[in-house]
Amino acid sequence: MSYAMNLINKIEAGEYDERFSRLYGEDAVAVQRERYISAVNGFVETFGEPTCELQLFSAPGRTEIGGNHTDHNHGRVLAGSVNLDVIAVVARSEDARVRIQSAGFPLDTVMLSDLTVHKEEINRSGSLIRGTAARFKELGQNIGGFDAYTTSNVLKGSGLSSSAAFEVLVGVILNHLYNDGAVSPVEIAKVAQYAENVFFGKPSGLMDQMASSVGNIITIDFKSTEQPIIEKVDFDFAAAKHALCIVDVGGNHADLTHEYAAIPGEMKAVAAELGVPVLRETSLDKLLPRLPELRKKHGDRAVLRALHFLEENDRVVDEVQALKANDFDRFKELVLQSGHSSFEYLQNVYAACNVSEQGMSLALALAQKVLADRGAWRVHGGGFGGTTQNFVPYDLLPAFREMIEGVFGEGSCHVLRIRPYGGVCVDTL
Repeated sequence: MSYAMNLINKIEAGEYDERFSRLYGEDAVAVQRERYISAVNGFVETFGEPTCELQLFSAPGRTEIGGNHTDHNHGRVLAGSVNLDVIAVVARSEDARVRIQSAGFPLDTVMLSDLTVHKEEINRSGSLIRGTAARFKELGQNIGGFDAYTTSNVLKGSGLSSSAAFEVLVGVILNHLYNDGAVSPVEIAKVAQYAENVFFGKPSGLMDQMASSVGNIITIDFKSTEQPIIEKVDFDFAAAKHALCIVDVGGNHADLTHEYAAIPGEMKAVAAELGVPVLRETSLDKLLPRLPELRKKHGDRAVLRALHFLEENDRVVDEVQALKANDFDRFKELVLQSGHSSFEYLQNVYAACNVSEQGMSLALALAQKVLADRGAWRVHGGGFGGTTQNFVPYDLLPAFREMIEGVFGEGSCHVLRIRPYGGVCVDTL
C-alpha cells in the first residue's frame, strides 16, 4: 500500500478525529476529514506517489482582539488563534530544495543553496519560504528539503493573517523535520516576521506571527521584541453568550503597502522627535506639550496616530483585566473605545488614496445599527478595507448575519472560535 493511501485510510478510519476535534471543534470533524484527504490527493497529483511517510501540519489564522497597530512600536496586544488555518501534507526530501504547491497558486520552488533576497520574489510566497530557511540557517538551526501541498481557509486580505499562518507553517515544518521540534513557538514567530520584513518586503510587526505560532488567547508585551512577555488569558466568549464574528467587506488590498507602511513610519517619526526610537518609550505627558511643533513638522495625521498608540497601548491592559475579572460588559466598552480610536485617530478604516471605497465604514455603521448598546464592533487587523470584528449576542446573531450578508454577500459574516493550539504537526498533537 502506498504511503498516501495508508494516510488516507487512517483519516477515513477516524484515527485523526480526536486531533481534528481539538483543533476545529467536534462539529467540524467530518469536514476536516474530507479536507485533509483532498490535500493528500493534491500532494499526489502534484508530486507523484511519495517515497516516504507523509506528515500533516497546521498553522492558524489569528484575530486581533486588542492593540490595533501597537506591536510595531513595541506595544501591547491581545490576540487569539482561530479555527481557520493553513494545512500542509508534507514529505521530507533529500534534495536541497523546498517545493510548495499551494492550492490555486503556482508551484513555489526554492533552492536552499541560494538563501539571498530575490527582488523578483518580493510580495510573493516564494520569498517567505526562502526567508524562513535563511533565518533558520543564520540562527544555527538545521534546514533541509521537503515537498508540501497546502490549502488554506484563512480568508486572504481578511485581517486574519493568512501570510503569517503560511510563514509559521513553513517554520513549523522545518522545525519538526530537521530540528526535532527544538525551536520554540516564540522563535518561529520571530523567524516568520524576519521573512516577511526582509524577504517579502512588508514592514509588519510581530503580533500576527506570534498569535499564529503560540496559539490560544494571549496578551503579548513587545517592550522587548527579543524577549516578549506572553501571557495566556483564559476566557470563553461562548460562555458570555456572544459570538465572535469577523465581517469580510471584500475590499481590495492591492497597492496599499504604502498605506500600511505609513502607520509605523509616522509613529516612529513622532517618536524620534521625542528622542526615542518607538512610541512605547514615551508618554502622553511628553507628547502633548510638543503638539504645536510636531503637527507643523509631521502633519496632524502623524500626531493623531501617536495619540492612538499611547491610549491603545494602555487600553490593552484594561481589556485583559476585564476578561480576567469576567467583566464582559467592561470589555465591550473598551472594544468600542478601541474602534473609535482606530477610526478617528489611527485612520485605517479606509484608504486615503481611494475614499470612494469604504466598505469597512459601512460594516461598522451596520453593526452599530443592529447591536446598539448590546454588542461591540471595531476595525480588525491592519485595516484599509479588510474586515471588522464584532462581538454579537447570540440572540442578535441571525439579524446581524442577515443585515451584513444582505449588503456584503452570502458568506461575508464568519462566526469563529478561538483555537487552543498554534502551529503544530498534527501527527504529534
